[in-house]
Amino acid sequence: MERKTYVILGLGIFGSTIATKLSELNHDVIAIDKNMECVERISNEVVQAIRADFTDIEQLKAIDIQDADVAVVATGSHLEESIMAIMNLKELKVPYILAKAKNKKYMQVLLKIGADRVIRPEREMGERVAKQLVSSNIVDLIDIDDDYSVVEIIAPKTWVNKSLIELDLRKRFGINVLGIRKKPKEHLSISPNAQYVIEENDRLLVIADKALFSKLDDILAK
Repeated sequence: MERKTYVILGLGIFGSTIATKLSELNHDVIAIDKNMECVERISNEVVQAIRADFTDIEQLKAIDIQDADVAVVATGSHLEESIMAIMNLKELKVPYILAKAKNKKYMQVLLKIGADRVIRPEREMGERVAKQLVSSNIVDLIDIDDDYSVVEIIAPKTWVNKSLIELDLRKRFGINVLGIRKKPKEHLSISPNAQYVIEENDRLLVIADKALFSKLDDILAK
């Protein structure tokens, strides 16, 4: 994995979590907030933790964030601050900007002024949990775009002792198996052989059309 430099603007729970995880993944992280307590809390987790006003472009220039590969604007509840931060990042030519928004209107504004991607964490997590709840087989789910999701499922009993080629999931349901793991958090075996025979409690990482997941339990029973 290529080592990159990330700048995180705003160190609430969302921003701090991203900063810490990126550091754990061996990337260089510059964490910025106006609140010194937030800065001190994360100072041992990142390359640099700096108290600064990221709505002030001169302060950002002094930190040299124009050399960053990615910026995350993590102040979703303060629209004016987010707008100023994105405008400053665009002027400094940071290649990729991800921003947090608290509602759809904020999201539209931030996209219009130049954010490459805007997320609504609470909404996205709520939708993700709801989809997991409707099927007892879903372990985890990530929406890739408006049409497709990647889902980790527990192999249903009707699939046990059958090979992937025998199940023919792509033809029958439009489900593509990306990988298989034997236990939670165990190494994922990518691109399993078509002759692989499903065992009880196997976990399958699959990609499929979102429309399938509203009727997943019926599909898995077949």
